[in-house]
Amino acid sequence: MEYVPVRKTANQSAHSSEKRTDSTLSPEAFLLSQQMSQQLMLQNNSDDEIDLAELWRAIWSGKLTIIVISCIFSIGSITFALSKPDVYKASILLSPASSEGASGMGALAGQFGGLASLAGVSLGRGGTDKTALAMEIIKSRGFLEAFIAKHDLLVPLMATKKWDKVNNQLILDSEIYDKRDNKWVAEATYPNAAGPSAWQGYKKLLSLLSVAQDKTTSLIIINIEFYSPEIAKQWLMWLVADVNDFMRRQDENEAQASIDYLTKQLEKIEVSAMETVFYQLIEEQTKNMMLTKVSTQYVLKTIDPAQVPDIKAGPKRALIVILGTILGGILSMLVVIIRYFSKKRVSG
Repeated sequence: MEYVPVRKTANQSAHSSEKRTDSTLSPEAFLLSQQMSQQLMLQNNSDDEIDLAELWRAIWSGKLTIIVISCIFSIGSITFALSKPDVYKASILLSPASSEGASGMGALAGQFGGLASLAGVSLGRGGTDKTALAMEIIKSRGFLEAFIAKHDLLVPLMATKKWDKVNNQLILDSEIYDKRDNKWVAEATYPNAAGPSAWQGYKKLLSLLSVAQDKTTSLIIINIEFYSPEIAKQWLMWLVADVNDFMRRQDENEAQASIDYLTKQLEKIEVSAMETVFYQLIEEQTKNMMLTKVSTQYVLKTIDPAQVPDIKAGPKRALIVILGTILGGILSMLVVIIRYFSKKRVSG
């Protein structure tokens, strides 16, 4: 029978070499080597893992520091929360007003659009979403700057510090506006000679304003937050009235311009069929003109009018104090732990 040598695997070779090494050592040396390897393994594990008991000892040793820092943060958060003035939020619920003129122009555009285009007249598509347009106008810079200038809101917007509930009046910041001399104390901002610019007033009012629409019901909610609940309500009523008036005057001017244009074009028409189209267009624009004259709530109709809010909307003082105290506790524990292990590393 032929002898075939069998190759040993790496594990078998290592195992056999370990056996040979173990066999060459005495029992005392073998036990000593096993103890040393175990100690090395325990030392490595202790270096890699966090000892929760030692962590607790570190926190407990610095408990006074944690208490002091947490109290400082707590007192600071209480002072900060009490220094913030109350803010009230006035709300108004609106619905889109019906637009019969737009639907009439849309019907005419579908019926006579091709015929009118031959005469060089564009009927347009009609049916514009005036509600969405009004919501964008309310937030636009041009409208809000004109709104601030019309109602003289720059001083209460930019210089109010808080509201005096007893006397029902705004308290202005003397470092910003001198009420006695009626002049701005703050540094001038270009291009204004004195006081804040129209852009700053627009940004401030925009930060107090929120406009949202429910896609399911199409109802619109407009909110204004301010220090005085009565002023917040008044500004909200002015805002809705002004945007309705703005869009009414805009449509009135467009309707009048269309009537004038169509009347001039009518004199040049020689085809009788085109005369019918132009007369119907003038009739629709006359209806639009009539709607702008008689409707006060032209685009946005009030469902629930603005009321003086009885409960403040902010600030959340209790939440400020809780978060401030928690932040102080976390930071103080980090300081104590870092200081403890730094000292231990230096001493070790």
